[in-house]
Amino acid sequence: MDITDYQKWVSEFYKKRNWYQYNSFIRSNFLSEEVGELAQAIRKYEIGRDRPDETEQTDLENLNDIKEELGDVLDNIFILADQYNISLEEIISAHRTN
Repeated sequence: MDITDYQKWVSEFYKKRNWYQYNSFIRSNFLSEEVGELAQAIRKYEIGRDRPDETEQTDLENLNDIKEELGDVLDNIFILADQYNISLEEIISAHRTN
């Protein structure tokens, strides 16, 4: 599956679950939340558990958490782009020329 197909798939997935309809202000907050979860997953991998409610995990489990959170961040970015009718290729192209 290429990136364009994935963006379409994510949009349909979110629409089926009634997650797509949130406006960009709300979606931006979801994105911020996911970035925070990514930061926590990276912290657990890099420096270990520092909260008593967190269980110890293997490096592989921690890496899988990072992958999951990166996916959640990307999904929210893809939805924002889709809501503004911007393809990921357009984003990459525009960013490379700046």
